[in-house]
Amino acid sequence: MSRTIILAVLAVIFTATSIAYFGYGQRAAVERPPDSTGDTKNGTGIVSAPGVVEALSEEIEIGTELPGKLRSVDVEEGQRVSKGQILAVIENDDYRTAVDTAEAQIETLRTSQSTAQARLIEAEAARARIANGARTEERREARAGYEQTLPDVENTRREFERRDLLFKEGDISREEMERSRTAYEVAQKRAASALERFNVVNAAARQDDLAKADAAVRLAGTQVREFDAQIAEAAARVREAESRLEKTIIRAPMAGVILRKRLKEGESVSPDSPTGIVTMADTSALRIRVDLDETDVAKVRNGQVAYVTADAFGQRRFNARVIRIGQILGRKNFKTDHPTEKVDTRVLEILLELAPDEKLPLGLRVDAFITVGNS
Repeated sequence: MSRTIILAVLAVIFTATSIAYFGYGQRAAVERPPDSTGDTKNGTGIVSAPGVVEALSEEIEIGTELPGKLRSVDVEEGQRVSKGQILAVIENDDYRTAVDTAEAQIETLRTSQSTAQARLIEAEAARARIANGARTEERREARAGYEQTLPDVENTRREFERRDLLFKEGDISREEMERSRTAYEVAQKRAASALERFNVVNAAARQDDLAKADAAVRLAGTQVREFDAQIAEAAARVREAESRLEKTIIRAPMAGVILRKRLKEGESVSPDSPTGIVTMADTSALRIRVDLDETDVAKVRNGQVAYVTADAFGQRRFNARVIRIGQILGRKNFKTDHPTEKVDTRVLEILLELAPDEKLPLGLRVDAFITVGNS
C-alpha cells in the first residue's frame, strides 16, 4: 500500500514539473518581441534600440542682431516657410530715416561733383586752347587779312610817288600831294596791324599763360577728387544704414516649418536673449537618432533596412534605413524606463532616415528595429 502511494506521489510531481517546463517555454515564446531572434537559417536578425525623431536640420532659434520692439510676427506655428521669407519685423522708422538722410547727402554731393567736373572740363579745354594756339582756320584768316592789305599799300605807294613828282614839277598843289601821302601811310598802318594780328594768332603759347592754365586744371581736378572721396564715404554710410535697416527684417535662413512662435507683436527682442522670436527646422526629411547598444555595434552597417514603432501609433511600422554610424561610444541619450534596461551601458549614436512618405512628430520617442545579417 505504501509503495503505491509513493509511486502516485512521484507521478504527480513528474506531471507538474512537465507542465511547468513546457508552459514556461510557450509563455516565453509568446512574450518574445516579434523577429527579435531573427532567422537563424539565413543568418539575419533584428537589432532594436531606442531613438527620437529629428528634423533634417537641428531646431534653429531665429533671433535678431538688433535690439528693439517687434512691429509684427508674420508666421504661425506649423506654417511652412521658404528661404528668405519674412518671419518678423522690428520697429525700424529710425533706421529708415537714417537711410533716407544718407541718400540725400550723397545726392547733394553728386550735384556738387557734377559742377566740379564741369569746371575741370572747362579748365582743361582752356589749357588746350592756350597750348595749341589758334585753330588752323584762324591762322589762315589772319594771314589772308594781312595779305589783303598789301595791294592797297602798293597802290597808295605808287599814287603817292606819282603825285609827289607832279607836285615837284608844279603840276598839282601841295594839298593833293599830302592827301596821297596820308592815304599811303594809312594803308601801311592797316597792313602793320593785320601783320601784328597774324603774328599773335600764329605765335606759340606763352609760358605764364600755360602755368596759369595748369594751376586752374590742378585746382579743378583736386576738387573733383575730393568729391569722389566724399561720395565714396557717403555711399559707405548708405550701405551701412541699409544693412542695419535690413537687419530689422527677420527672414528665414532656409526652407522649413515653424515649430514654435515664442514672441508676438509689441514684445521686445534682444541679441542676448537665449531664445529667438521663432523656432524652425528643415523637415524636408525626418531622421531618427538612435542609441545603439555597444554589444550590437558590429552588426550595423550603412544602408541597412530598418523600421520604427511608437506607442502612439500602435503596431504601425514606419520604414527607414541607416544613413550614418557614429565613430565613438558614449553615454545614453534616452531612457526607456524598461525594468530590464542597463543604465550603465555605453552606446553608439546612429542615424536612420525615414522613407519620404513617412511622417512622425519631431521629438517623438520611438523604438528602432534594424535588419542585420545577410540582408
